Amino acid sequence: MPMNSLDALFEDTLRDMYYAEKKLTKILPKMAKKATSEELTEAFTSHAEETQGQVQRIEQVFDMLDKTPRAKKCEALEGLSAEGDHVMEEAEDDGVMDAGLIASAQAVEHYEIARYGALIAWAKQLDMSDAADLLAESLEEEKAADEKLNGLAETVNPMAARQEAA
Repeated sequence: MPMNSLDALFEDTLRDMYYAEKKLTKILPKMAKKATSEELTEAFTSHAEETQGQVQRIEQVFDMLDKTPRAKKCEALEGLSAEGDHVMEEAEDDGVMDAGLIASAQAVEHYEIARYGALIAWAKQLDMSDAADLLAESLEEEKAADEKLNGLAETVNPMAARQEAA
């Protein structure tokens, strides 16, 4: 689809986020299984549930546009996912695993925060206040998830730092 209008850019980015959120519903449970901290496992599990709601909100926005929800491969999430996979495959120490998972998850959260912020601004510009409100709910959840991960990192990072470099 040519992007020759803000409407087209909005829809294209919405499709990108639809892909990202749907993929995260599969990635987050894997991360929860790999996490060694009970609190981190819970954080990934609860955010996976929130992500289901984010997918539904994006579907509602597509409905507002009278469009069928269609995903567009999100290259950014593919790259961030590969980085997370690398941590899950290579980390041998519990603290290092959890620190790496937190960092990987925060990279995703920061991407999502940036994308939702842009989508909200564009929705407002396009007089789509209902869509902006739905997307703002997801943005607030992403910010809260990032804050929770920050708090967990304060506990996990010192454990990872105690490991000797190999």
